Amino acid sequence: MRSRSWMHSYLVCLAWSDAIVVAIAIAVAQVVRFGTDSATTPNGAIQAPAALVSVALGFAWVLTLRAFHTLDRRVVGSGSQEYSRIVTACLSVFGVLAMLDLLFRLNIARGFLALALPIGTAGLLLSRWLWRRRLSKQRAQSRNLEHVLVVGEPGSAVTLMERLMDNPSLGYRVVGICLPTHTSRRETVAVRGQNVPVLGTFDDVCQSVADAGATTVAITSAEALGHHAMQSLSWDLEGLEVDMVVSPGVVDIAGPRMMLRPVAGLPMLHIDKPRYEGANRFRKALVDRVGSAVLILMISPLLAVVAAAIKLDSPGPVFYRATRVGLNNEPFQMWKFRSMVQDADSLKANLRALNEGSGVLFKMRDDPRVTKVGAFIRRYSIDELPQLFNVLEGTMSLVGPRPPLPDEVERYDGRVARRMLVKPGMTGLWQVSGRSDLSWEESVRLDLSYVENWSIMQDALIMWKTARAVVGKDGAY
Repeated sequence: MRSRSWMHSYLVCLAWSDAIVVAIAIAVAQVVRFGTDSATTPNGAIQAPAALVSVALGFAWVLTLRAFHTLDRRVVGSGSQEYSRIVTACLSVFGVLAMLDLLFRLNIARGFLALALPIGTAGLLLSRWLWRRRLSKQRAQSRNLEHVLVVGEPGSAVTLMERLMDNPSLGYRVVGICLPTHTSRRETVAVRGQNVPVLGTFDDVCQSVADAGATTVAITSAEALGHHAMQSLSWDLEGLEVDMVVSPGVVDIAGPRMMLRPVAGLPMLHIDKPRYEGANRFRKALVDRVGSAVLILMISPLLAVVAAAIKLDSPGPVFYRATRVGLNNEPFQMWKFRSMVQDADSLKANLRALNEGSGVLFKMRDDPRVTKVGAFIRRYSIDELPQLFNVLEGTMSLVGPRPPLPDEVERYDGRVARRMLVKPGMTGLWQVSGRSDLSWEESVRLDLSYVENWSIMQDALIMWKTARAVVGKDGAY
């Protein structure tokens, strides 16, 4: 059995890192508010020394982080839930402190708390991101991986293995598979160009775990395995330091929408409906309007320089207004900097045979219609910055599905049409996962996944990843 001590060591490092960040944030807030020689300075109505108040706050802060399970090994290292729990824990500890201060009239210095909260929250998020970057690099070197034994029928098992192989940063390596029937000792299953060995049947799972050194058993066909066999397998794996996970048979549904509850002794997975309305919609609209206004003010000099360069480079207007389809299939005019020659749309028909896009998309790496300035601003996605005006007027969002063309929407089936339940975005999962290099099917899957599971925290992560993708010019042409 492979050792899983790396996870224990990783969690210990995170715990110490959290404590150090909290200590630094409180120390900085104390020095800024009370001065360098402030250990004995009285703070609050009870005139407690500032150092004692700081220690109490630090202790409560660290305990709150643990209470919100920010070190849960099921969420650390991937996904947005790790960051979400940290933010919730930080806001909670200061919210409770504010209520206690009001109820008991403690009169703790507000400037001290106002400094400690943002410094500490930002520091904790940055620390976790740096640890995650380090873990991703180790996983790229085939270190600190979970070794997965897949148990299920070929159809469902291959789907899971493809997802894991397509996302190596998740830290899973498929080491084998157990199928309902097994005919040859050298039988393999081809997945993404790799031959995954078939280690046995459903009756050989425990022996296959030992043979392959698996640390996780992933069951994709619970109904084929049977209830009693599932229960027996969970008992057999208890003493082997092996996790057992079961695929529920639904895809691209995020954790917050799922809840497991027992019904008549059977575990039933309750899946909530997507939340498109109410407070979520208001918060998203607020972030869009305020964020776009701030960004427009910040980059206004860049917009002016680009506009002048386009005008000098080739004849034609500075902006290109393209018809796109938005929320509830309503058409709107999307703003972009013009990156092609004038009347480029009329030339598209002559280039259909050279189309490199997939599905209903038209893409070319070396499009002859692109101008010199256009090639530069496309490479860094500068041509898309005027879409901030669409966000400000409410026809687009900062984050969302890719804004489609009307002729694309006409060919959507019922499944793909669900993309239109939210506003299209300047960026989205499609942007941070390959951009133009994605297949049509993968682009649709990512858009649908976003629509089904959108949240403010997910939007923040996508915007952060977008900045990295743009700087790296990943998939842009």
